[in-house]
Amino acid sequence: MHAEKRQPGNPGLFIFRLRGDRNFEKNSRILVITLTVIFFLSAFCYVSVVKKNSITALSTAGFFQKQPKEAPEYLPGRFTTIIDEQENVLSMMSRAVYAGDEIYTSEGKIYRLDKVQGDRALAKFLGIDPQIVAYNEFYASQEVPVFNNKTENKPAPPANFAIYHTHSDESYIPSDGIESISFKGGIYKVGMIMAERLRKVGMGVNYDQTPHDPHDNNSYVRSRRTAVKLLSTNPVAMFDVHRDGVPDPNFYRDKVSGKDVARLRLVVGRENPRMSANLDFARQMLTAVNNVHPKVVKEIFVGKGDYNQDLLPTALFIEAGTYTNTREEAERGVDLFAEALPTALGISPASPAPKGPEAPSKSTEATRGSWKALGWLLGLTIFAGLAFLLISDGKLSNAGKRFSDFIKEVTPLVPRRAARKPEINNENKKNND
Repeated sequence: MHAEKRQPGNPGLFIFRLRGDRNFEKNSRILVITLTVIFFLSAFCYVSVVKKNSITALSTAGFFQKQPKEAPEYLPGRFTTIIDEQENVLSMMSRAVYAGDEIYTSEGKIYRLDKVQGDRALAKFLGIDPQIVAYNEFYASQEVPVFNNKTENKPAPPANFAIYHTHSDESYIPSDGIESISFKGGIYKVGMIMAERLRKVGMGVNYDQTPHDPHDNNSYVRSRRTAVKLLSTNPVAMFDVHRDGVPDPNFYRDKVSGKDVARLRLVVGRENPRMSANLDFARQMLTAVNNVHPKVVKEIFVGKGDYNQDLLPTALFIEAGTYTNTREEAERGVDLFAEALPTALGISPASPAPKGPEAPSKSTEATRGSWKALGWLLGLTIFAGLAFLLISDGKLSNAGKRFSDFIKEVTPLVPRRAARKPEINNENKKNND
């Protein structure tokens, strides 16, 4: 079976004619039409993604990418104990941990989990984090501004901070009577205190109280919609506020300014492609807040998962104490944290609120994701065409030649730019001369 040469006088139309196979001409036309339709649909989807440049871009990219899975979080009472090489208890948390997870202490020490056996993990000391040391020196040299809310009659600045709760059932037994209350956990009162404190120091706040029950790992899928909605307010930072499930309240409880306070843990997901930015923000918050109120932030934990932090480089997961602390202790912890936030970020009510980082709806990651999605679609289109040619002819070499000939024939159909105006102007100039 041999392909005949195309008939002259028909540029742009290429029809394979096989001796002994009269159906091939029809099949070739169907193939060309199908590939053309798929190509233009792909291009249309890409243009739509770029124009909207929002959730659509993330969803299109996510279609071809494996979505990160958060580490399983245990029910209250079950927890993982992390020890150092001298078998001292380094940390405890009510979640699964994995080799490669890291802990940054308030003193700047870095530990990396090396072995995990059941609910016990061994962490190796890596050294002192130079970034935390640098931040400590910087904030120690800064003067803490005093905010006078009574004399300020200026309107509140635009909303600068966003707060929400992925696990909206989390509660505190001593104050709420039970560890979990579906859709209206005590964690909401903790979030309210944090929002009120930010407003008292002159900041704007968007506090979204949308529930995301039930309490499971899919909560992060549901809360992502809330987080994306909050991004439209262009926040300087976004906080997902939780409480831990460690049974010992003293693990988080400490005295700050003579009061019992539930200390905070900052959690960063290491499966976030922009994790380094979120981690650096967590370092900044740990050092700045502790400089104003020592010991409020206990540590930073970098663990498996994303926690929707890919949406914003200043998005953080906060654990305010544990379910056996009183809610009031947790409220004092987030109150002190919120009070120090403006100083940490260099914001004051007298100055305009800084513009927050761009949301991924306008980010490079979204555009890259849409390009990747388009590339996959075009790749599948080309693969389908080659498969069709191979099956119809039975030889790989002939299929490749046909595809090459097809490209050569289609190329003249691509619209070209019109003659450039400068050349026309030059011609007119000559005529005038």
